[in-house]
Amino acid sequence: MPDHPTPVEPVPDRPSSAVVAEREDTRTDGPMTGNERAVLDHWLELYRETVLLKIAGLDADQLAARSSPPSSLSLVGVVRHLTEVEAYWWRVVLLDDQDVTDYYCTPESPDGDFDDATPATAAADVAAYTSELVTVRAVAASWSDLDLLARSTRRGKAVNLRWIQTHLIEEYARHLGHMDLLREAVDGRTGY
Repeated sequence: MPDHPTPVEPVPDRPSSAVVAEREDTRTDGPMTGNERAVLDHWLELYRETVLLKIAGLDADQLAARSSPPSSLSLVGVVRHLTEVEAYWWRVVLLDDQDVTDYYCTPESPDGDFDDATPATAAADVAAYTSELVTVRAVAASWSDLDLLARSTRRGKAVNLRWIQTHLIEEYARHLGHMDLLREAVDGRTGY
């Protein structure tokens, strides 16, 4: 039988210290016969919501718990990484906004999204993620043609919105796998 941590039971009448409150799972299968854009938009939104479900109910210490040394992987580190990914692809590559600065990664700390995540930054990091989603959703809504080339390039190569959305879905799927394992290690919770 696998050795799983015992799930943490909520303490009655104690104020929640959760960074993200528990939330109802409202995800659906989406437009299973929809057009390409509707399907891509749906999967990206489903994965964004899954991130918030994966961290719901956890406090800052739990969000910043490292998977296993020497890895710096944590739930909030993944959130920080996805914040940077969203800003980069939608604003820097698609719109060619060169004034977008990295949230966490710097020349001094190139992996700052993962390495520098702490309980002290957890709430602000989640707020930055949800704020960036508001911004990039507006960008996505303003760009209707999947075939139109992005205004900038990725390492000198042209990309279109279809490629960007597909890449983001892949990026989320990969990191949600990490989040599945990280969440289970924190309190035993599993699930899609």
